[in-house]
Amino acid sequence: MNSSPISSAQTGVHEQLAGLVARHVAHPFRKPVADYNRQAFEHSMAAWRAAGEAPLILDTGCGVGLSTLNLAAQYPDHFVIGIDQSADRLARNTHWDGPEPANLCFVRADLVDYWRLALDAGLRPARHYLLYPNPWPKIGHLARRWHGHAVFPAIVELGGQIECRSNWRIYVEEFSAALNQLSGLQSIAEPYATDTPITPFERKYLASGHSLWRCRANLP
Repeated sequence: MNSSPISSAQTGVHEQLAGLVARHVAHPFRKPVADYNRQAFEHSMAAWRAAGEAPLILDTGCGVGLSTLNLAAQYPDHFVIGIDQSADRLARNTHWDGPEPANLCFVRADLVDYWRLALDAGLRPARHYLLYPNPWPKIGHLARRWHGHAVFPAIVELGGQIECRSNWRIYVEEFSAALNQLSGLQSIAEPYATDTPITPFERKYLASGHSLWRCRANLP
């Protein structure tokens, strides 16, 4: 099934983004962590420790988990944690061919809590992926995008090589701008093309003729 291009009245980086990011830095997010998220985090840490604490990859918002499986196969010397808040998505058929890699685990958790728990635990992922998050394209939805959310400073503090992909150029441009504001880096939004899509959305967008965009940065 073809996917419709993202439609938005917004034509560039949101004019309120920089102020929103600064406000989130000045007023850290204090929402209490839910018990089920704490348990999910501990489950993932136990699986990572059992695997020998290899360099860690976070696949945040992994959906049905196909990206997690692909990343585990691509980086066999790493351990990949796929996190999604939907038990239904995690339970779906991933269309994975052959045996599944052993260097991964899946957890159902709210990312807002998981990121903060990871930061509090001193985790430093080698790689950190946000692949095709909900773009929330309405102008008034800025605070629902990850770079506009109060948890974004915690995402940046985790460090590692971070990568965000989207089929909406503005989302990636905003992600890059917020990232640069907090890190002092000079990341950019760049076109992305691949013959081997690793998520169902990536495959669908490419089949529908969408342009793909990504931002990558090596955080301290």
